[in-house]
Amino acid sequence: MIKKISLLILAALAIVLFFHFDLNQLLTLDGLKGSMAQFSQYKEQAPFLVIGSFFLLYVLVTALSLPGAAILTLAAGALFGLVEGLLVASFASSIGATLAFLVSRYLLRDTIQQRFPERLAAIDAGVKKEGAFYLFTLRLVPIFPFFLINLLMGVTAIKARTFYWVSQIGMLAGTFVFVNAGTQLAQVESLSGILSLNLFLSFALLGLFPLIAKVILNGFKKRRVYKNYHQPKKFDRNMIVIGAGAGGLVTSYIAAAVKAKVTLIEAGEMGGDCLNYGCVPSKTVIKSGKVAEQIRHGERYGLDNMIPQFSFKKVMARVQKVIDDIAPHDSVERYTDLGVEVIKGYATLIDPWTVEVKLNDGGTQTLTARTIVIATGARPFIPPLPGIENTGYVTSDTIWGKFAQLDEAPKKLVVLGGGPVGCELAQSFARLGSSVTQIERGARLMKKEDAEVSTLAHKSLTASGVNILTEHQAIRCEARGGKKLIIVKHQQQEFAIEYDELLCAVGRSARLEGYGLEALGIETDRTIVTNEYLETLYPNIYAAGDIVGPYQFTHVASHQAWFAAVNGLFGHLKKFKVDYRVIPWTTFIDPEVARVGINEQEALDKGIDYEVTRFEFKELDRAITEGATEGFIKVITPKGKDKILGVTIVSEHAGDLLAEFVLAMKHNLGLNKILGTIHSYPTWAEGNKSVAGEWKRSHAPEGVLKWIEKYHAWRRG
Repeated sequence: MIKKISLLILAALAIVLFFHFDLNQLLTLDGLKGSMAQFSQYKEQAPFLVIGSFFLLYVLVTALSLPGAAILTLAAGALFGLVEGLLVASFASSIGATLAFLVSRYLLRDTIQQRFPERLAAIDAGVKKEGAFYLFTLRLVPIFPFFLINLLMGVTAIKARTFYWVSQIGMLAGTFVFVNAGTQLAQVESLSGILSLNLFLSFALLGLFPLIAKVILNGFKKRRVYKNYHQPKKFDRNMIVIGAGAGGLVTSYIAAAVKAKVTLIEAGEMGGDCLNYGCVPSKTVIKSGKVAEQIRHGERYGLDNMIPQFSFKKVMARVQKVIDDIAPHDSVERYTDLGVEVIKGYATLIDPWTVEVKLNDGGTQTLTARTIVIATGARPFIPPLPGIENTGYVTSDTIWGKFAQLDEAPKKLVVLGGGPVGCELAQSFARLGSSVTQIERGARLMKKEDAEVSTLAHKSLTASGVNILTEHQAIRCEARGGKKLIIVKHQQQEFAIEYDELLCAVGRSARLEGYGLEALGIETDRTIVTNEYLETLYPNIYAAGDIVGPYQFTHVASHQAWFAAVNGLFGHLKKFKVDYRVIPWTTFIDPEVARVGINEQEALDKGIDYEVTRFEFKELDRAITEGATEGFIKVITPKGKDKILGVTIVSEHAGDLLAEFVLAMKHNLGLNKILGTIHSYPTWAEGNKSVAGEWKRSHAPEGVLKWIEKYHAWRRG
């Protein structure tokens, strides 16, 4: 800090001295003309000294962002001629600009990083990809003040050497114009004579050159990518979509809605994982488990506690019935009626425009399309535990078919994993009669949430009968004497846990194999690598959903599907970058945990100057009437502002309550807007207004209120 202050003082002192001794008068057109004879005399007597002194003066003026760089450039032409003057001015201006850039980085970047970390991170990401290109464009267009470009670029993460060489090349054209004008200094009456409208237009057109160059460069890139393939002259379809989960269904629906000819290919069940193995069956069994728990604790509602009587087989049959009831929404028949051609089979990419389909009923079919969208989803990850294949396991995909055959819930169920899926299923099956042991190698459950949320989840699952073992590492699976065992390690001690069923819930991995991605050279790194438009290596092949990430949520897959469909069909006219600014998610334990934006843990990690506003549901009338007062709303805002950076809700219906905050964040509405919105009484949604009221109360203008209090006292007489 002392070094920064010292540097700032030195720079300020240099600027003060510059103006105190009227050196700025030398850097005017009249001053330059009046000094030319004397400078020319000095040059004849000591040419190298004059060149060196001029060079250093130019560097100093540019480094300190002082006015007069344009005059010095003219002087370079007048003193040294076109070639020599261009060399001197070009290198001096670039070195001075780089020094100003470095000073700006040293003095300002850390401060701005602390105050605006997310915004700066987004700028840095853009600079990393296109920084040199945009800097080059700015350097070519003199409408943008060069000194301001130096200071602003210093705040970004662009490399200093990149800044230097791009500036050196980018400023060359403008420097040439001024140096050339300097060689005719006697005829120049004012800077406006140089900076005429025609010259500005010329520079503006010059600024278009990088854009034109970028188009040409993209053309070369495409040609290089496609060089080993022959594009068909005609296509069978406008778009082929591979995978009928949320991403594929929405993509094909949008394509059909805008009258494109689209084919959707799916080898398995329509609706993908969410309908058949994930969201729908899990939420169905969660509801059954919750009702069973309410029966056990009837006294909470003025009833008698009772042991719930139910058939586990009927519970699992209801799961299948719910799937069957929802399935028509995602069926072949519905999508055919919507204008989508649906083919049941396994698709493989043959080239960037051709897909071969091994039909489920035998035979093959080959189709071409101008655009292909890959939306093949993800599958549960199976940890490489020795013996796990021999002892057997279930996943969130296979559990429904396996458990549907059981007359009662597994007596001993081990759940491996403390994330959202593991927590939801552990609690549900414990409530339905299983003795559940949940193993998590980390220090707490649901590690992406705040520590207090993890604590509350731990408490809730324990109350439902789950035996939670955090900081326990699964080592291997064994079969001994007809019993299945999982060996875990805790504090250097190993011990065995017996189980009837082992549920692996440690995450999901993208389905990447078998679709021809490797043969085409499409880059993968756990997921398919795409750009911000969801394009893969080949600009006509897109990807959406879990196979892309960064969030493996059904609603994110649907969100991405819009961009894949629109960019795929109309990207040659206009492309849209995927917007991940406001992504909500919910974990459906009891009570639910819902979140959007950052939580307190992330705010601390990012160094954000934030404050927390809380509302406890024990204060909400509706929560009291339903005997569900455990939980809270926690809102993260910048210090002193009502802008919503993130919200965490723990309560009944938390996922539904979150929607109002998602809308507010999406459209930049603050807590004051929520406070000014009427909410029905008595509803859970009143909690949202109440937390906004808490923020308002804590930011009441105390000084003004004291004067108002005095005013009321005066009014009373």
